[in-house]
Amino acid sequence: MGRESLVAAQRAMAAPPTSPPSLSLSVPSEKTRLAPQAKTPAAPTLAPGFRFHPTDEELVIYYLKRKVCGKTFRFNAITEVDVYKSEPWDLGDKSSLKSRDQEYYFFSALDKKYGNGARMNRATNQGYWKATGNDRPVKRDSKTVGLKKTLVFHSGRAPDGKRTNWVMHEYRLVEEELERGRGGATQVRP
Repeated sequence: MGRESLVAAQRAMAAPPTSPPSLSLSVPSEKTRLAPQAKTPAAPTLAPGFRFHPTDEELVIYYLKRKVCGKTFRFNAITEVDVYKSEPWDLGDKSSLKSRDQEYYFFSALDKKYGNGARMNRATNQGYWKATGNDRPVKRDSKTVGLKKTLVFHSGRAPDGKRTNWVMHEYRLVEEELERGRGGATQVRP
């Protein structure tokens, strides 16, 4: 099983892409959202005026650390989804919180591209997530507790993929914080 990470996918606030909707990274249109669907249990919705906007520190320390340690949450605000097997425009429907915000939060296991390598597989059927910039530290009381990676979705295949407006932030715990959450237990590998 891969390591858990927390991802927040969002649509960049920019002009809509000019490519066809099936390849673009726009949020599903209102027509798509209002289309009749099979009867499923309603996802929790927040009352008007309430927003789910945790800080980077809250995402790492409260949500991700609790998830990795197997602890429960008072409110299930974040769904577990394999975001790298889903197209970004389909992620809004998989979010556990339904709101007008165009930000979605998910727990997702990281998938290695090669069994013994360090590279992650971030390809979907219609594109791939490409890392931009360096990983940034998430700090608590001036101590690094996690790392934040920014990724942009490109439609098509590398190296000819076309950049889109979808942005994702991937959070992960640093090893020291992970061990502290597990009560200092270390994992021994053969």
